[in-house]
Amino acid sequence: MKNRGFLKFASAMTVMTLGGVGYAAHKRSRNPYYRGPVSDHFDGVRFFSPGQPQDKGLGEVARWQLGGGRTAWPASFPSPFPQDAPPERVEGLRVVHVGHASLLIQVAGRNILIDPVYARRASPVGFSGPKRVNPPGIAFGALPPIDAVLITHNHYDHLDGPILARLWAEHAPAFVAPLGNDAILRSYDATIPVETRDWGESVDLGAGITVHLTPANHWSARGVNDRRMALWCAFVLTTPHGVLYHVGDTGYGDGAIFRDVRERFGAPRLATLPIGAYEPRWFMQPQHMNPEDAVRAFREVGAEQGLGHHWGTFRLTNEGVGEPAEALGRALAEAEVPAERFLALRPGQVWGG
Repeated sequence: MKNRGFLKFASAMTVMTLGGVGYAAHKRSRNPYYRGPVSDHFDGVRFFSPGQPQDKGLGEVARWQLGGGRTAWPASFPSPFPQDAPPERVEGLRVVHVGHASLLIQVAGRNILIDPVYARRASPVGFSGPKRVNPPGIAFGALPPIDAVLITHNHYDHLDGPILARLWAEHAPAFVAPLGNDAILRSYDATIPVETRDWGESVDLGAGITVHLTPANHWSARGVNDRRMALWCAFVLTTPHGVLYHVGDTGYGDGAIFRDVRERFGAPRLATLPIGAYEPRWFMQPQHMNPEDAVRAFREVGAEQGLGHHWGTFRLTNEGVGEPAEALGRALAEAEVPAERFLALRPGQVWGG
């Protein structure tokens, strides 16, 4: 009985904390976050990525959790880059890695944070769950005035509720998120205004910048009963300094989501793509790219420059802390893409400027 109880606890923690891990949700006929018409990716209660396998069974979660094969992580994995002190405004384009999937994009005089996570753990509780192994690449107090915050989805390694409430209190930015996530943000501060949009819709951020929500092959949950009840997305930013494409989490699928971005917006100047949290492949492939997939996506979308994130800060899956960067180097060499065209970012690392 003790083993069964531990497995249930471990599985629940895994489901709630790890972006890209899920098991079949308990039956629930009402969506607490969103009500809207049925579409090609919403069945009236839950969202889904067309053609993507949806939820793992509890047995599959147990097989992964108990199957071994995990490479140990160090307690600390410090970045070789110092914490950045961004300028107040940048008229061109400057991107800084805050850590994991968090980025600061400074473009055309606007400051945009994507998926800002400053928590010590990517978890719903403070005593358990993936623990940060390096400090944020920008101290919170060193952030420039933040004009907009973009949220790709609601997993705890992407949506840090307390820090979003603090950003609202101290910076009053615009918030943009896919459908249903407004209810989650307002559970941390009822006054937070959130512009929610569906795939294919857009928000004008001013200064010639528009953010467009595009599909990703992923899923969502904050607990064990709300599987896929809030939408997830990738973002395309059309700016005076080029097209920027950011994916928080996705599986490669058949590559159509990347080809569609290129067809609609043209080849991006910059693509920021996830390269970590991908082992074991039999479990993670539908929802997380590995570095080889990321290079394929980079080539499909036709980006001029790639930046890899979603690795080396929170231990979510089986691969070692430095393996994504090493595997990215091998994948680039195999594809005959110069290494400098797709960098594995570390916290505090700056591109552009």
